[in-house]
Amino acid sequence: MSQSPHPDGLSMLEKRKIEAEILKEVYETLKASHGEVVAKKTIEESVRRSAIEQARQFAAAAPGGTSLKAFQDVMPLWTKGGALEIEVKEQSESSFTFNVVRCRYAETYKAMGLGEIGHLLSCNRDGAFCEGYDPKLKLERTQTIMQGASHCNFHYTYEK
Repeated sequence: MSQSPHPDGLSMLEKRKIEAEILKEVYETLKASHGEVVAKKTIEESVRRSAIEQARQFAAAAPGGTSLKAFQDVMPLWTKGGALEIEVKEQSESSFTFNVVRCRYAETYKAMGLGEIGHLLSCNRDGAFCEGYDPKLKLERTQTIMQGASHCNFHYTYEK
């Protein structure tokens, strides 16, 4: 029996908060022993690898295989409970464009005192997820709320 890539009943925001509680201590420990640059690089790479692995699990569980539609079908996990407020701009078989106008991930990390690495804990995952999910899925984004913008601009494309 294959394991679900995401625990039932737990929102992605709740999962990320639990992960951040331990990563905060790892970050502070590394910063004290090896400096801020090494600490940030380690968090960045660890989270990237985790996102790729989680994406592989989502890909394996995708009914009928990976596609932009299958990816869109799991999006509610990330938006559950108002975690992200999004405005969809375009949705087709090959393109999915939306703006995030409220990001409770950013709000949560800032409240936890993790604002300086919030982009490493969260935004960093998005492109890496594509890598693990399906190399045909690509993300373009030029700004994030986490790093001070008014909104995050996501543009996913799926190459045939």
